[in-house]
Amino acid sequence: MPSDLRVIYPPHPNPSTPKFRLPAGSCDSHFHIFGPTEKFPYGPTRVYIPPIAPLEHYHNLMKVLGIDRGVVVQPNAHSFDNAVSLDAIARSGGRLRGVIKANETFTTDDFKRLHDGGIRGVRFNLITANNGIVDIPMFESVIERITPLGWSVTFHCLPTELMATADWLRGLDIPTIIDHFGRVSFADGVGQDGYQCLLGLMESDHMWTKISCAERLTAVGPPYEDAVPFAKALLDIAPERLLWGTDWPHTQRFKPGQQPDDGDLVDLIPLMVPDEAMRQMILVDNPSRLFWAD
Repeated sequence: MPSDLRVIYPPHPNPSTPKFRLPAGSCDSHFHIFGPTEKFPYGPTRVYIPPIAPLEHYHNLMKVLGIDRGVVVQPNAHSFDNAVSLDAIARSGGRLRGVIKANETFTTDDFKRLHDGGIRGVRFNLITANNGIVDIPMFESVIERITPLGWSVTFHCLPTELMATADWLRGLDIPTIIDHFGRVSFADGVGQDGYQCLLGLMESDHMWTKISCAERLTAVGPPYEDAVPFAKALLDIAPERLLWGTDWPHTQRFKPGQQPDDGDLVDLIPLMVPDEAMRQMILVDNPSRLFWAD
């Protein structure tokens, strides 16, 4: 394991109470739990040292922001040991579901046990800088096993990987989620090739996207209003297949001032989605359909 790993700043210690009040049943469809490491050690292949961000801290954030439910996404730093996510779900009183990391070594019985533990999807990291890989045979092996369970599959990728795999993604027969606006740079506009590729994929009924991580993609900073045209382009195609998430505790921020105020991210929601019925769909109905259907 490298001895010179970069250390990430912890999340904002005092997030503001948002002005926008989330509707009842709102779901944060993308957050992570890290540690505590004495109980849940980090994996040996991690590429950074994240801050401890335990379930108790996330529960406090839910109170401040007005979030009722959440989907914990297994972080890369904990690798394929999904115990940290399973523990969070088990202690959530039914308020959490989970998305894990998995590969071809996971058996059908493994996935059934994970389903019983509240897991409803698998996430693949395609970004090589984060130890990701594009391994279509491995992806297909996992997808074959999880499809009968009614799970979804999520891809975290940059625009280059999205465009390279677009034809294959279009042919999948499982709910397929693209993280964080496809990780495009807002500075390059809605017309950039990577975003046009994402919009084209969203014409397929099985494709979903998270309108999340604006603070990472922005060119102008808070209140992240350059996210609005990107969200509108997706709303024009498929609001019934969009999800929202905080991405708490916001990894890979290495300098002071890079950590966002999660209250600002909640206040961005009505700017991105002005229509109340669409907000109800994205914040409540869509995650219910995808992660709480059974």
